[in-house]
Amino acid sequence: MVSRNPQASGEIPQKGTSPNKGYEATGRTREHLTPNEMDKLLEAVKKFGRESCRHRNHTIVLMMYRHGLRVAEAASLRWSDVSLEDGSIYVRRLKGSKDSTHPLQGDEIRALRRLQRESKPSPYLFVDSKGTPLKETAIATMIKRTGDGLLGFPIHSHMMRHSCGHYLASKGIDTRTIQDYLGHSNIMHTVRYTQLSANKFRNLWG
Repeated sequence: MVSRNPQASGEIPQKGTSPNKGYEATGRTREHLTPNEMDKLLEAVKKFGRESCRHRNHTIVLMMYRHGLRVAEAASLRWSDVSLEDGSIYVRRLKGSKDSTHPLQGDEIRALRRLQRESKPSPYLFVDSKGTPLKETAIATMIKRTGDGLLGFPIHSHMMRHSCGHYLASKGIDTRTIQDYLGHSNIMHTVRYTQLSANKFRNLWG
């Protein structure tokens, strides 16, 4: 039987292939990053591209990871969704998912305050040098280019959402809470994170 894994067969994944087609098309064997890999990506984005864009881009990746945002959800974030005083953000989900309010961590609040000071006035969080809201494609391309060659496999923007789900599952957070946090309308979309978590196997050997 001939292997369909391009890494095993020596095939080169086609450029521009949809990230949703999995490892057979892209060369990836999983669709999430570990916490250590996310740390590497977050450090890399601080140094990638024009200096004037680095803090904004780092904040985008941080927020997408911490709140399991789809790229379109990140692009549509408004300052009216954020309460820096209360330390919270209202997450408006897409694709039939459920909205929710999330707490903001201290590093996120500091990053958002700086972003607010340094960005052109706009209702939107993430804008270009002219104050125009970033398009989804611009955010996705930034993440892809930042990840090129970083970890030995292609990185795409939706991996931020999957990485969030896997992180929460690895922390032992119950499936229902993860479902609410990510806005899944169907809990079966959440179960995949807990199924792949090593947390349920801890202490099996003493």
